[in-house]
Amino acid sequence: MRRRHFLTLSAATLGGVLVYSLDRKASLLSAQHKPVRIPLRFLTETEALIVAAAASRIFPSDDSGPGAREAGVAVFIDRQLAGSYGRDRFRYTQPPFEDAPDEFGYQGSATPRQIYREGLKGLRGFHHLSPTAQDEALRKIESSLFFSLLRQNTIEGMFCDPIHGGNAGMVGWQLVGFPGPRMSNLEEIEKYYGQAFRPKPLSLRQATGVKVRPSEDES
Repeated sequence: MRRRHFLTLSAATLGGVLVYSLDRKASLLSAQHKPVRIPLRFLTETEALIVAAAASRIFPSDDSGPGAREAGVAVFIDRQLAGSYGRDRFRYTQPPFEDAPDEFGYQGSATPRQIYREGLKGLRGFHHLSPTAQDEALRKIESSLFFSLLRQNTIEGMFCDPIHGGNAGMVGWQLVGFPGPRMSNLEEIEKYYGQAFRPKPLSLRQATGVKVRPSEDES
């Protein structure tokens, strides 16, 4: 039986935003004095810390707004790897395996789980490095399949619907001004006629009132 791993985060680390844990519970870190322990489904605690640190260098926090750490990207990636995406359920994975041109997409045999597990071995101790040293370590692997996948998943975790564990508090959507999957703006047409209309983002669950089951929970 696999030992349970947790990602321990402090309110100071995450800037006091809303974080959705892997067991569907939300915690407002600004109201917490104790660190929050988020149960991990696939990554070990050390691996999750490395992923969180790497994602934070790919999409850092700056004066323009929050980044991957505040959005809970590491939680998103852990969920995806634990689910159907991680085991390549929806990709044809039978031989022959080819080094195909980029326009054909990835044609190898390794699953996202295997790519991450192998790639993270080369980043041992990454989360203990200075930001400058972290950037240098990432430059050395930026042409690798692992880095390409990590970068893609970081962006997805920033702007996904919060149901998938990333975009905590919809900070990613607020950053780019995306209102979420609103079903209709009919009622606001007259109310805001001639004015700028910038609605507060709504998640899929909030917009529909339905408890949607995320794809990574499907067997």
